[in-house]
Amino acid sequence: MSKRIALSAAVIALAASVQIPAHAEDKMMRNNAGMTKSDATVMVGGAAMVPSKNIVENAAASKDHTTLVAAVKAAGLVGTLEGKGPFTVFAPTNAAFGKLPGGTVDNLLKPENKATLTKILTYHVVPGKLEAADLKDGQKLKTVEGDELTVRTSGGKVTITDAKGGSATVAIADVAQSNGVIHVIDTVLMPAS
Repeated sequence: MSKRIALSAAVIALAASVQIPAHAEDKMMRNNAGMTKSDATVMVGGAAMVPSKNIVENAAASKDHTTLVAAVKAAGLVGTLEGKGPFTVFAPTNAAFGKLPGGTVDNLLKPENKATLTKILTYHVVPGKLEAADLKDGQKLKTVEGDELTVRTSGGKVTITDAKGGSATVAIADVAQSNGVIHVIDTVLMPAS
């Protein structure tokens, strides 16, 4: 019995002498105490959005973003959105695309309309990683397309206003990606022209 006590004491002493780097300790604490919001896996479109996957990989898994993924492919933006980033993407759902006038999506997906489609899609992308807590009422966000979006916050709800005065509500915020963050929105945003 005394050998077990001596062995246990040696193990405890060894464990106490091991130095864990601060960043590793923080990560262990997050894993043990629960993930931080930016590390959390979120369900979107019936699929887990895995923070270690990129924007395209996660969007492709969501049944609510099949139109967006088809549009990204048609515009030739897959490589960009799989890139290092970081990017903040305001990702319209299939229902958001469904709000557009009949035939609009089919027309935009035609090869001859690639420039227009690219302009619309890049208007939904902001350089950098902006989580919901970073979005302030009245804030102007310069998009990859070049025009600005305006943030509106009220009662814990975030809306994004486009250049034409239309607005989209953030339905699911802070969907972590390996190369940025996605905010799921309920309306397609339109640039000035």
